[in-house]
Amino acid sequence: MADENELIKHREIGFRGPHPDADQAGSAMLLLADAQGILDVRRISNVTIGVTYDLRLVYFAALESALQETGFHLDNSLLYKLRRALITYTEEIQRHNLGLEEMSCGQNCAQKVFISSYRKKEHGCRDDRPPHWREYL
Repeated sequence: MADENELIKHREIGFRGPHPDADQAGSAMLLLADAQGILDVRRISNVTIGVTYDLRLVYFAALESALQETGFHLDNSLLYKLRRALITYTEEIQRHNLGLEEMSCGQNCAQKVFISSYRKKEHGCRDDRPPHWREYL
């Protein structure tokens, strides 16, 4: 079994404009704070956040895909692309060696990562009427 410290990952996620939200890092921090498997989110700079997560519950590629699906513009400079590829490869191998699920995220990465956050928030997307009344209108 892998050492507990090897399963806790510390990564950086960079953002780049132009974007309607001038504080993408702050917005991403708020969004990731309640996600399953995220242990800590901190601001490193105006365009970079640091994320600490448990590899058994979530992985870097899913986090970045979820952020992109929700409209954030990630930094795609050569350095970030190389780093992203290396991190994805090593996490994929590590998860495979642990016997964890396949890393493909499909079309609903954001839903998988943010489902716990979504369930906790008050919003108007819940319909308390019984199913037969919902279909009536």
